Amino acid sequence: MIIKRMEEHIQAIELIKNEVMRAKIAKAAELCRHAIQNGGKLLFCGNGGSAADCQHLAAEIVGRFVKEREGWPAIALTTDTSILTAVGNDYGYDAVFSRQTEALCNRGDVLFALSTSGNSGNIIAAVDKAKQKGGIVIGMTGKNGGKMSNLCNVNINIPCNTTARVQEAHILIGHIICELIEADCE
Repeated sequence: MIIKRMEEHIQAIELIKNEVMRAKIAKAAELCRHAIQNGGKLLFCGNGGSAADCQHLAAEIVGRFVKEREGWPAIALTTDTSILTAVGNDYGYDAVFSRQTEALCNRGDVLFALSTSGNSGNIIAAVDKAKQKGGIVIGMTGKNGGKMSNLCNVNINIPCNTTARVQEAHILIGHIICELIEADCE
């Protein structure tokens, strides 16, 4: 099983080693760099394992990825249990990220919306709210991209049906984006 899972991982990465994906990753990094250099911030939302990936990537932006630099503004909307439970209780789970996006997203900020299916209701609600607020949306999806395919400014889709492989590719791409931002922001 170990070798089989490693081979599946390699196959998932092979699916995205193309010029179209490279262009999307470069565009996502450019949008982030532009937001940061213009006083904006990066917001991250996702469910389950994607929520953990949001925290991981926000930490790379606030702390550092590879090179020493000043901290940049990034927020994982997945971490404040008081907000998540209050909004979930008062408005329903589909509003846990859109309510935070409404409060925190400004014109030119970037929302990273992670959904392995591309159909998560609470993620789509946050995408819609970010766009209403003038934010830029970078989707990270799997399978066929789902509903999010047509909603994001940039949708980085991993055409794989296995959630674990999609999430592995998302974190690789997130790391590449962090490194590109650091290389371009001096």
